Amino acid sequence: MTVQATIVEPPQSTAIQEVSNARIKQAELILFTTQLSIMLDSGVVLSDALEAMAEQTQPGTLRDIIVDVASRIKGGDSFSDALAVYPRVFNAMYTSMVKASEASGKMSHMLEILAGYLNSDAETRKQIKGAMIYPFIMLMMASAATGSLMFFVLPKFTRIYEARGAALPKLTQLLVNFSQMLGNARIMATVVTTITALLVGLHFWYQTTTGQKVIDWMKVRTPIFGTMFVDAVLTRSMRIMATMVGTGVSLLDALSVMKMSCENYYFRHLWAATDAKIRNGYQLSESITLAPYGELVAPGIIQMLRAGEKSGKLGQVCDKVSVFYEKKLQNSIRTTTALIEPLMILIMGFVIGTIAIALLLPVFRISSVIAH
Repeated sequence: MTVQATIVEPPQSTAIQEVSNARIKQAELILFTTQLSIMLDSGVVLSDALEAMAEQTQPGTLRDIIVDVASRIKGGDSFSDALAVYPRVFNAMYTSMVKASEASGKMSHMLEILAGYLNSDAETRKQIKGAMIYPFIMLMMASAATGSLMFFVLPKFTRIYEARGAALPKLTQLLVNFSQMLGNARIMATVVTTITALLVGLHFWYQTTTGQKVIDWMKVRTPIFGTMFVDAVLTRSMRIMATMVGTGVSLLDALSVMKMSCENYYFRHLWAATDAKIRNGYQLSESITLAPYGELVAPGIIQMLRAGEKSGKLGQVCDKVSVFYEKKLQNSIRTTTALIEPLMILIMGFVIGTIAIALLLPVFRISSVIAH
């Protein structure tokens, strides 16, 4: 009783309440999972392993969580129940797999698999972000080049023509009017306010069912990015299914986690409908085929799942499917990047070329203007 009173101190409880809704970095979660797996595999008791990790962790959210989880375990809670207190750190998949490992007695192995999943998921997200950063950088470069020409070069020609009382070429004058509009504080304030209001409205609209349907449909059907987005969702979903089913978690629990972890409206309804079909007695492959939006999953993948169900090796087949989709996603990212590069160059060339022509037109007439 004395030991328990020493562990649970009021200041510590207050600190835990402050961080219970906080998040930690993905890298911290991966490191925590990997270290705990290694320590348990070495024969260290779970509570002792957590206390040792808390001593080695820098003060912060993660350390407070580890201390609290260790305290709860010593107080009689299971490890999965203690982790479930922090759903924003340990998601449903994490706690479900830990709960399954508590029943099977293979927690160190389960945590090792979880660490592998988290690493793969983090790498996938990094690849997708990398593909998105490239066009953004190209757009910034085009904006910088355009701004330099419009605000530093164009005004010099304008002053020369105004001093001589000559009219600028129409294209050049159009560009001058546009640059003046950009330099007008009142107009720009109105434009920025309007854009901000539209973005806020779009954000709230996306929270509605209609907004989700429209925007998520655009994500899935966009010519260049659609394939990459579908492959990213299926890679994550199949990886979750492979990880959970392969480690003894029920298929229905895996589908529930897949549904919760998916942000796309159509895939969420696909997994929800698949779950309902399975509860009515259908097999996984049949359920996906019959479910709304089942066409998002390729027929070849459904055949592989059907073969896994017949052979009783659904977990292994799901793992192969996840590897296949991961490679397909990498190929989609390369294809998307390869298509974006010439497209961005074409757009930059058109914009900068138009500005260059607008700047050269006054040059061709400068001699006559000066003579006049």
